[in-house]
Amino acid sequence: MDTWVQHYANLQKDRKLRTALLSIFGLIGLITFISVSEGNNSDFRLPIYTTADLDPDWVDESIQNSTAPHIVHDFEFTNQNGNIIDERTVAGKIYVAEFFFTTCPGICPTLTKHTKRIQDAFIDDDDVLILSHTVYPEHDSVQVLKAFAEMHDIKSTKWHLLTGSKEDLYGISRKGYFAISYEPDLSEYGFIHTENVVLVDKDRRLRGIYNGTKPHEINRLIEDIHVLKKEYES
Repeated sequence: MDTWVQHYANLQKDRKLRTALLSIFGLIGLITFISVSEGNNSDFRLPIYTTADLDPDWVDESIQNSTAPHIVHDFEFTNQNGNIIDERTVAGKIYVAEFFFTTCPGICPTLTKHTKRIQDAFIDDDDVLILSHTVYPEHDSVQVLKAFAEMHDIKSTKWHLLTGSKEDLYGISRKGYFAISYEPDLSEYGFIHTENVVLVDKDRRLRGIYNGTKPHEINRLIEDIHVLKKEYES
């Protein structure tokens, strides 16, 4: 087992702080929603995040403090069926992005259970997809991801378990979705794996960040997907 996996539990030392930050984002969103509702405004929209809005520990130094709407860059990974999944797969789709690994002893089982609720809520909705990226590609091959998908009743038409090069996976986590944080003492690919789940709109902009281990946060995410769908229908 790799050194970073052995030290995984120790790398969660700042989860409480990150959870608190996510809760603050959620509270701000709730206050905004209540304010809009009380004003009888039917044009409520989710925020469009910039990198300046986010914890700089999650954001690559090259794009920190930008106030422009953040756009997820092009990508290419392989899913549990061996199919290529790239920016064309999500074109015109609302999607949820997250990071995990199949042998994760900590937050991943809860994250997987909660993400399945998203799958089931939108199982017949072709406009919504889920992308789960492994942070342990040395172990999580296509075959391993396929077995994991079968074990957890993950539908490949809705939910893609993605692997690829470590460089590409960590690159999109730092420059695309801001879901893991570097730990330099564990080599250039050291990381703290957070429970962040990110909502991305049809234009590949970030519209919500949630704690994937909290049931009420997943409830809010599901509700926000419906809000986002209405935005595109208007």
